[in-house]
Amino acid sequence: MNRDYWRYFDYWLFGSVIILCIFGIAMIRSAIAGNAVLMPLVTRQAIYVAVGMVVILGAAFIDYHYWSSLTRVMYIATVLFLVGIFVYGTARYGSARWLDTGLILIQPSELAKIVVILVLSDYFSRTRDRPRDLRWIAQSFAITVGVVLWILLQPNLSTSIVIFVLWFSLLWLSGLPAKYILVFVLLVIVAAGILFPFLQDYQKQRVVDFIFPNQNALHGNTYNVDQALITIGSGGLFGQGYGHSTQVQLRFLKVRHTDFIFSAMAAEFGFVGTVLVIGLLIFVMLRGLRAARLAADLFGSYIAYGFVVLMFFQTAVNIGVNLNVMPVTGLTLPFISYGGSSLLSMVLGIGLVESVISRHKTL
Repeated sequence: MNRDYWRYFDYWLFGSVIILCIFGIAMIRSAIAGNAVLMPLVTRQAIYVAVGMVVILGAAFIDYHYWSSLTRVMYIATVLFLVGIFVYGTARYGSARWLDTGLILIQPSELAKIVVILVLSDYFSRTRDRPRDLRWIAQSFAITVGVVLWILLQPNLSTSIVIFVLWFSLLWLSGLPAKYILVFVLLVIVAAGILFPFLQDYQKQRVVDFIFPNQNALHGNTYNVDQALITIGSGGLFGQGYGHSTQVQLRFLKVRHTDFIFSAMAAEFGFVGTVLVIGLLIFVMLRGLRAARLAADLFGSYIAYGFVVLMFFQTAVNIGVNLNVMPVTGLTLPFISYGGSSLLSMVLGIGLVESVISRHKTL
């Protein structure tokens, strides 16, 4: 088995992730722009990357079928962690999303994304012969809501949307009848209208600012997005050079090492540089689709598809926010933005994909 494991291990996928992570560390270092308070984040991200490489190899070495027998335990543990966040979480930026361990802050909602992929993949693979009726849909929805409810209470709307996207994507891949798709679209529109008044004030403000931007408010609610657009435009075709963007180094661009790191990247490396990085991210997704296509069973295929959906959605939303084509969210750019929990959840997903592809000829 060890020989087969290394024989089918996707070195192209692993190497691409390493490159993205190293580039992310470099971009975080530049984006911090000499801020003494934030400088330790560079070292911390490097440690997370080192741990992440071990996580990839460890998750890849474990047979992914093993997780099928633990989905119920993982689901319950995830819900308990999220309940713990709701009761004892450390409040930051107006929400309680972190557990303070004394050494590091852990964001369980990030790891919940991977757990949901595993749990739903197991559910849909086990029910592959069941009728695609409302009961089948409702059971998968109940599984998803059991996690999303506690994430919404943090409040964390963006992660909740991500998990619902994962659910619907796997539902569709599992054979959702076309007649239900229009019903889902109508339900989403109605639900959005009903739930909007119950959102947090800052969440409603982000939506309002996106739809009705105040062009005269130079330092208003749209300041970050306005500066992001200026920063992207300043990069031109080839960029101003690493560590030489005036928008970044003079700190006009805020949250530049997390949500708006794409803008910092565009300023320093220009259109050509961003296209290369996006191309590498797409390459990682294509390797994930390859793993899904070659998987030995539906469980493995759904795991790989689920991770690709997760990575695509986060990448598209993060870049979309930077380009001001969608409201501001807190979703990071995979492997590049600063964030330990986010990075570890992504590398764990890569490890699971590697486990799937490494065993695609073992059954």
